[in-house]
Amino acid sequence: MTIMDKINSVTRAAAQVMLDKEAVNYLEAGSMYGIIAQGRYNMAVLSVLYNHAQDSELKELIKEAIEDLTKLTIERCEALMKAGDAEIPVFDWTERKLHDHLDIPADARLTDAEIAATIGTLAKGAQMACLSALHQSYQLEIGTMFRERLDAGLDWNYRLLQLMLKRGWLPHLAKVTH
Repeated sequence: MTIMDKINSVTRAAAQVMLDKEAVNYLEAGSMYGIIAQGRYNMAVLSVLYNHAQDSELKELIKEAIEDLTKLTIERCEALMKAGDAEIPVFDWTERKLHDHLDIPADARLTDAEIAATIGTLAKGAQMACLSALHQSYQLEIGTMFRERLDAGLDWNYRLLQLMLKRGWLPHLAKVTH
């Protein structure tokens, strides 16, 4: 892409954001509604997992997943839905307090390896939802938000994977030889 192509692209994007305002379409609203609903549930699950985790680096990644990924994505989706005159879903799920340490017996909580695998699975589901929503977006502003959230999620997931490798939390899978 040449410098002139980049300038034209940014100019088109800026003009669309300022002038070409449309109501959120059904696909975009449906995607954002689903992401908000799943995100609220994920925040509840992540809070419980945070409180069960023992590893300080894992706890930090979970806190980041709650604040910088999930909560921020929900807020951005809600803002775009409001701007597009779409109804915002309401949920009455309790926000849980994050504790630095709880004395939960080992046989009553998940291990840090199990917690890491669980949040990795949640992250992959969230990334697939953002990717699907991105593919169904017509408005540049909505598509850009989903791309940014997808990028942030992939960066976070890479750091989780690195922690899992460092701690030996990844399962060893035998090679398929035939």
